Amino acid sequence: MESSEGELKHLYGEQYHILNDPFLLSLLALLSAKETKQPLITDFVKHLYKGLLSYAIGCEFPRKRSKIPTRMNEFHKEALLESDWIDFDTKIVIVNLARAGIVPSQFCYEFLTHIFKPDHVRQDYVYIQRRVDEKGGVIDSHISGHKIGGSIEEAIVLFSDPMGATGGSISATLDLYKKAIKGIPLKYLALHLILTPEYLRRIKAEHPDLIVYALRLDRGLSPQEIANTIPGTSWDKERGLNEHQYIVPGAGGLGELLSNSFV
Repeated sequence: MESSEGELKHLYGEQYHILNDPFLLSLLALLSAKETKQPLITDFVKHLYKGLLSYAIGCEFPRKRSKIPTRMNEFHKEALLESDWIDFDTKIVIVNLARAGIVPSQFCYEFLTHIFKPDHVRQDYVYIQRRVDEKGGVIDSHISGHKIGGSIEEAIVLFSDPMGATGGSISATLDLYKKAIKGIPLKYLALHLILTPEYLRRIKAEHPDLIVYALRLDRGLSPQEIANTIPGTSWDKERGLNEHQYIVPGAGGLGELLSNSFV
């Protein structure tokens, strides 16, 4: 199921990218293992997001023609590098979704401010949580507050939420930005460690303009005959969520694991 570009072959749509990187998938497997505890959980999340973010930058960020003299230019005037490099003046808004998104969002913010023009990189905060019924089933995602630093005009709006489970948090946050925040962004971009077919189905219906990058697709509750097909072949029969809307095989609740707070 591997494509020549190092992504998993699927039929969900061209805007959805599931990496097939053996090293990152191996780290993600270690993160998912029940024996893995803090501080390794946080360390693995940061390492994984560095790889995922770097890949997405190369694919999605604007480029501009530049000419850079190397250190050898002092001795050889021909020592010039000229190509279409990443445009490090790109405006970026990183959306921090508390609480599973706190660690990856802060990591992305720090990583990007070291490389891109710092004044063009911003971190917003959205406080969002699942609302469940008496049986533990997810009803919806509720935004209890937010701190958003202004316009998103011509910016890449980046969501770094580890688990793309139901799609409720991302969908509700995108509704907020599209309806209440000024400006037309360059694009909306989501980075997930793990996602499900249910997540992609909802996002495609509610926010088809969202571009998604992920390390792993989990559909562990699908019938075996469906699991043996190319992802997206029988999308309506694929399942990655249990009755409490947790991902299977998944990695558990990363919001709880990252904070060591199991409530």
